[in-house]
Amino acid sequence: MNLKVAYVFLALSAVINFILAYLLLGKEWRLTTCGTRPQHIQKTGHSIQNDHSLVFADLTPGEMVQVVRYLQENLGVPLVDASHANPSDNCIYYISMQLPTKAEVLRFLDRGGVRPPRQALAAIFFGDQPMPNVTEYVVGPLPKPTYHRDITVLKYGRKLPYYCRLILRNEYNQIDAFLQSREFPKAPNFMSQVFDYNGTNLASLNVAPRGFQSGDRKTWILHFQNVPGFYVHPVGLEVLVDHSSLNISQWKVLKVFYNGQYFEGMVQLESEFKQGHVKVDKVKKAPPDGGYSSLKPRVPHQNLGPLQYEPRGPRYSIRSNRVVFQAWSFAFGMDVNTGPRLFDIRFKGERIAYELSLQEASAIYGSNSPGGMSTRYLDASYSIGKFAFSLVPGVDCPYLAMYLDSYYLIESFMPEKRENSICIFEENSEIPVRRHYNKVYYGGLAGSVLVFRTISTLENYDYIWDFIFHQNGAIEVKVQATGYISSSFFFGDGTKFGSRVEEHTLGTMHNHALHFKVDLDIGGTKNSLVTHDMAFETVQAPWSPEHHIERPRLIKKVLDKEDKAAFRLDSKMPRYVYFAANSENKWGHEQGYRFQIISFPGDHLPETSTMERAISWGRYKLAVTKRKENEPTSSSIYNQNDPWTPTVAFADFINNETIINEDLVAWITIGFLHIPHAEDVPNTVTIGNAVGFLLRPYNYYDEDPSIYSPDSVFFTSEQDFGSCEVNPIACLSKTASCLPNLPPFTYSGFQNMTRL
Repeated sequence: MNLKVAYVFLALSAVINFILAYLLLGKEWRLTTCGTRPQHIQKTGHSIQNDHSLVFADLTPGEMVQVVRYLQENLGVPLVDASHANPSDNCIYYISMQLPTKAEVLRFLDRGGVRPPRQALAAIFFGDQPMPNVTEYVVGPLPKPTYHRDITVLKYGRKLPYYCRLILRNEYNQIDAFLQSREFPKAPNFMSQVFDYNGTNLASLNVAPRGFQSGDRKTWILHFQNVPGFYVHPVGLEVLVDHSSLNISQWKVLKVFYNGQYFEGMVQLESEFKQGHVKVDKVKKAPPDGGYSSLKPRVPHQNLGPLQYEPRGPRYSIRSNRVVFQAWSFAFGMDVNTGPRLFDIRFKGERIAYELSLQEASAIYGSNSPGGMSTRYLDASYSIGKFAFSLVPGVDCPYLAMYLDSYYLIESFMPEKRENSICIFEENSEIPVRRHYNKVYYGGLAGSVLVFRTISTLENYDYIWDFIFHQNGAIEVKVQATGYISSSFFFGDGTKFGSRVEEHTLGTMHNHALHFKVDLDIGGTKNSLVTHDMAFETVQAPWSPEHHIERPRLIKKVLDKEDKAAFRLDSKMPRYVYFAANSENKWGHEQGYRFQIISFPGDHLPETSTMERAISWGRYKLAVTKRKENEPTSSSIYNQNDPWTPTVAFADFINNETIINEDLVAWITIGFLHIPHAEDVPNTVTIGNAVGFLLRPYNYYDEDPSIYSPDSVFFTSEQDFGSCEVNPIACLSKTASCLPNLPPFTYSGFQNMTRL
């Protein structure tokens, strides 16, 4: 072969390679973009369409502003912006949606009645009064209010004393300033030599409740190194501050605790320190990023993991506060105090639940230090909804989820926006809902669910709240916990109360309990509570009388009174408990929905405790009561600072009323005991820390409703199961050959603290 021929072959080879590359790459370039994202109508307020779900909608920012203006002009007293209010001032604590009565709503939704007027609930702290108090008003009608009504006594049965009010952010700041300017200077040598204190290198954390009896406002303030993840960097100093006086100049320190020793105040601590009587255990200064508490990756980033996407676009739609997914629809909201709540949940057009809402989250700690051993947090008082911040796409929720905003007005005259604080997405759980194989056919259904999620960061803990909608008509509620553990300074017999997780850090044991309201309406509002269980009976074998058989039989009971329907946390509960309708399915069974609880709680606070009634809902894993408008919630935000005379005591709801053929509410407690361990540093992981419950159809339908799912797959050995017409999965190469429409990554969690 001469040189000229070789050049020709090389040229042809180059041309062929170019054509092949163009065709192959061109094919990739020509991949279509997957379906578009759903358009959520009006993210800054409500759209103008006549949407019945708006009867449950949270207040818009504009409505909140109108309520503030109305109160400023009509209460007849000066109101100070709560963000800089003193204890002796009048201020608006929060404003939220006042839900209409259920009767009003059902008359409107089901019978074409008049739309209930929109009203707001406003909580006012009256500190500048001869008799300081907390008062709640209903303000309406919105958007242009003309009246306000004091509902405090009607709602709580009494006036609310001022000492039960929540701690404002400004009061926390004033406590820190009180310690830094007035108390720490009393122990200059101790603070300098033990902590290298410079005025900024200590962080503080307060605990609650604040004393031992009604009227107390005495708070233990715990101190840590001021670094990221400071919760696991205790330094051993805890100070008990009495801030009950409305005059800040009269606040005082009652006790000081350091490394197992108690002192009457900072002056005594300094004196004992100078005399060498204080056992000092100085902690090593943490690096600026927190060192072992840092969440920075310890290894370089590598290839990205799997990504879920929707080839034909989302199969759900969102219109204002209403979500529709296949056979499901529901309205949603976010209460500033109690967080996520869903309403008017329907499957195949039939209402399953009127309300499904979080009520309270408690955490009860143990420790050998005063702050840790007295900690009983009731998180609704810290605003579960308010602290649902911006979610991170691809971590907190799937990257392609729909992200929604929420709005609150609390401790301010202006609303606050929480951008992208809610996500909604369809998820393939990668496990079949049902399936069966034999030698001649296969039938199955992929496990696709819709998830409504929000995440609340309550100081150190992050709670992931999921409401999950399954294709068989089941609703699942799941709660997962992560974030930082709370800790005490390790000394003495600390390991009786948890685990040592760092040199000076005791991870303190604690019990999480979470309470939910479940207002089911199965076939209407009139339901009864029925239980099914099993018992073995011994019978003669009919075909062989000389032999016996132990067979299980069904045990059925109808629980007719509330007392019988209150199942204690540590008691044995029938395995099947369900709400039964007054109607039957095709096979003659009462239509019902069953409760299935997944929980591993620790022990409830002993009822001998003087504050137990404030969390008496925790006595019961399940309690069913007759629904009442004057029993809307199982707890109260005011219970945290006065648990000894609780504003709402759930135990009072259970008074042996008849619950046959009544409008019923189920109250469910889930939780888990957490004994921290080394693997909780830097963060507690969600794996294994998930609890929840399911609401499952129980003879409500004539067959499994998921058989009508368009995602079902069925083919036989005689069919061409590689054909799209027979098996939709075989078409994935065509129907799913698209490029996910990935929007640029954005995150507003560091900017959404500004007022509107």
